[in-house]
Amino acid sequence: MSDLQALENWVGPLLERLSDSERRKLAVTVAKSLRASSVASMRAQQSPGGDPWAPRKQPKRNLRGAIRRAAQESKAGMQMFTGLRSAAYLKAQGSASEAVLGFVARVQRIARVHHFGLPDRVNMGGPVYQYPARELLGITAPQIECVRDLIIVHLGR
Repeated sequence: MSDLQALENWVGPLLERLSDSERRKLAVTVAKSLRASSVASMRAQQSPGGDPWAPRKQPKRNLRGAIRRAAQESKAGMQMFTGLRSAAYLKAQGSASEAVLGFVARVQRIARVHHFGLPDRVNMGGPVYQYPARELLGITAPQIECVRDLIIVHLGR
């Protein structure tokens, strides 16, 4: 987080010179950029830092159709969170004072359970399962560099 604090200290005086509408435009651009990198890491099935997620647990099934299922699983890669990473649920917003990236509505609870590895019910009224932690959102050093570049480009206009 010290890199993030250093970025804030560096950019603070520069942003004070901008008007509210310019700061809002910059915040929206930064939030959209962070959203794109978060979606890319979710699509790659890894945390923002690059660590792979724990594999998805699949129920034991009978052998009928096992060959077809195995082919589909290897082809699809057993993608997780395909709905969560859509723009309808992962919102990127900006205002004159902040850039926000977060999940909305009921999806926010689901994302929190998976992000922190909390226990939750599999189905309504079903058994409780301890989900493994799969970090969905975060900021890394390359993302901070990207934010710096966006700010420099925006100020250079």
